[in-house]
Amino acid sequence: MGGAGKLGLVISALLAGPSPAPAADLSEKMAPCLACHGEDGQSQNENVPSLGAQQASYTVIQLYMFREKTRVTEPMNEMAKELTDGDLQSIADALAALPAPKPPADPGDPARLQRALAMVEQNHCNACHRPDFSGRESVPRLADQREDYLLKTLREYKSGARRAYEPIMVEVLQPIPEAAMVELSYYLAHLH
Repeated sequence: MGGAGKLGLVISALLAGPSPAPAADLSEKMAPCLACHGEDGQSQNENVPSLGAQQASYTVIQLYMFREKTRVTEPMNEMAKELTDGDLQSIADALAALPAPKPPADPGDPARLQRALAMVEQNHCNACHRPDFSGRESVPRLADQREDYLLKTLREYKSGARRAYEPIMVEVLQPIPEAAMVELSYYLAHLH
């Protein structure tokens, strides 16, 4: 069995997972998460994602990858290294329960939004991430995410710098030019 298959089995076991961590313990473990990612689920820090209403299954997988260093991003690897499987699930569930991030007050440039919508439809982004980009199961919520983080992530997937547990994003992004990724990030950050 290949590396992706083994990772899939481990992730399946994690999602079935052990019982959640006690509330006091969870609060302590969540404090560093909320300090960077926003107490209300909306990050105020450049290139740091908002995690409010993020799909719990997706978050468990990402935390697991940080813990196992199959996704290398400091300080996340250091923060996740002591987390148990139960911690991963409890943190993911707590983040999913936070409010979804809010779009900017600016409704966005209609021409840019329309160009990005055409690209979304052409590349079927809304098939996996849902028409409202709320995500599902192990597919992340992208609606109203930080624009800078979205663009950074798209660039990292395209270049191969960001390792995914499934190669679909690398494949989808290969033919997409930089200008289109800029427009897509703008569109997702401005969903209303």
